[in-house]
Amino acid sequence: MMKRMIQGIGLLFGGVMGAQLFGSVNSGLSFTASTSGIMQHSGSYYMSAGIGAVCGFAIASMVAGPLLKWIDQGTERASAMPIGDLLSGGAGLLGGLALSALLYPAMSGLEGAWMVIPVALTVFLGYAGMRIGLNKRAELAEGIAAISERSAKSVQQDEESSYEEHKILDTSVIIDGRIADICKTGFIEGTLVIPEFVLEELQHIADSSDLLKRNRGRRGLDILNKIQKELDVKVLIYEGDMEEGEVDSKLVKLAKALHGKVVTNDFNLNKVCELQGVSVLNINDLANAVKPVVLPGEEIVVQVIKDGKEHGQGVAYLDDGTMIVVEGGRDYIGTTMEVLVTSVLQTSAGRMIFAKPKLLEKAL
Repeated sequence: MMKRMIQGIGLLFGGVMGAQLFGSVNSGLSFTASTSGIMQHSGSYYMSAGIGAVCGFAIASMVAGPLLKWIDQGTERASAMPIGDLLSGGAGLLGGLALSALLYPAMSGLEGAWMVIPVALTVFLGYAGMRIGLNKRAELAEGIAAISERSAKSVQQDEESSYEEHKILDTSVIIDGRIADICKTGFIEGTLVIPEFVLEELQHIADSSDLLKRNRGRRGLDILNKIQKELDVKVLIYEGDMEEGEVDSKLVKLAKALHGKVVTNDFNLNKVCELQGVSVLNINDLANAVKPVVLPGEEIVVQVIKDGKEHGQGVAYLDDGTMIVVEGGRDYIGTTMEVLVTSVLQTSAGRMIFAKPKLLEKAL
C-alpha cells in the first residue's frame, strides 16, 4: 500500500514537472485561442506532461524499496529510543518546521526548478531542529521539570491561600468570653462561623426572666459584637438550618458539612464530637495547657477560703483559678499557709490539685 502511494506521488509530481519544464522552454510562444475563448495547448505540452509522469513513476518505483526500508529502520530506531529522547527530538522538529513556515512567504514567488528550495529548506530546518532537540534533551528535561515544579507549587499555594478552615462557635464558648482574647492573640486562624440557631439560643437566653441567664446572654452578644467590630478576624454568620434536633447535634452536623472544627468549653459536647469523629477545640483544654505545671511534692502558698465537700477539707484557689483541695484545711479557713502538693487530677473540665498543710507534715 505504501509503495503504491509513493508511485502515485511520483507520477503526479513528474507530470507537473514535465508541464512546468515545457512552459519554461516555450515561454516566448503564445497559444492560439479557439472561438470559445478557451486556451488550447499543443500536443507537445501534453507529451511533455506524459513523459514527466512516466519518468516520475519510474523514479518513484526505483526509490520505493530503499525508501520503505529506510522508513522501517527509522520506525524501529524511534521505538527503541527513550520517551525523553522522542519528546525532545519531536520538540526540536516542530521548532524547525515552525521556522521554515515563517520563512516560506519570502520564497513563495519562486518558480520552476527554484520551487525545490522551500522544500529543501523545510527538510533541512526540520532535521536540524530534531538534532538540536536530541542534543539538548537533558537541558529540556530539566527545564520542563522546573516549570512543572513551579506550576505545582503555585497551584498548592493558591489552594492553601484559598482554603480557610472553619471554626464553629457554640453558645457556651461565646458566653464564656475567652474566645475574644484568644482571637486577639492570633492563636485561632481561619473563619469563625456563628450558626443562626446559636444566635437564636443566645437571644433566648438574653431575654430570659432569670437575671443570671439574662446577664450571661447579653454578655455573649457583647462578645460577638466585639469580635466582629474590634478584632481582625473573619466572621461568617451561617444562616442555614440543620435538621430538627438539639443545638449540640446541629453543631456536629454543621461541622461535618463544612469540614470544620467545633470550638467549645462544654465537656459533654466535647465527648459527642469525639464520638462523631468531629475535630473539637476545647477552651478549657487550652487554658489547662498554659497553666503553670504543679508536681506532687512541691510547696505552694495558698489562702484557704471555704469548706470542702469531704469532712475536714478546705478549698483554696491559685491565681489562674485552679482549685486546691487541702486535706485537714478546714481549721485554717481565712488564713494563708504553705501546703504540700500530694496529687494532681487533670480532666477536660479543669485541673484539681490535692494538698495537705505543711505544718502537719512537719508535725509528723
